Amino acid sequence: MPAVTIANLKPGMKLSKPIVNDSGMVLLPQGTVLTASLIGRIENMNLAPVSIEGSSEPRKPLEAVLAEIDARFRMAGDQPLMQMMKRVMKEHFEVLYQR
Repeated sequence: MPAVTIANLKPGMKLSKPIVNDSGMVLLPQGTVLTASLIGRIENMNLAPVSIEGSSEPRKPLEAVLAEIDARFRMAGDQPLMQMMKRVMKEHFEVLYQR
């Protein structure tokens, strides 16, 4: 659960801890999925950094992930089941990276 600055918040991120004000009142509960509007409010109230779900490690570019999948399935040749698995994995990461 990395702490993320305002500049790095993106719509679709989910809070891993509630955001509270100085008096302890919960402004956004844990599990809230951020929208552009909510990110603007967090910025206006100067509430960052906030804790989000997920890894603190930067993601690899989609092109690098797809190239790795191609490399891992290179030896599969034209086996139908392996080609289907490769296609499904690529589609999964393409959707994941659209979020």
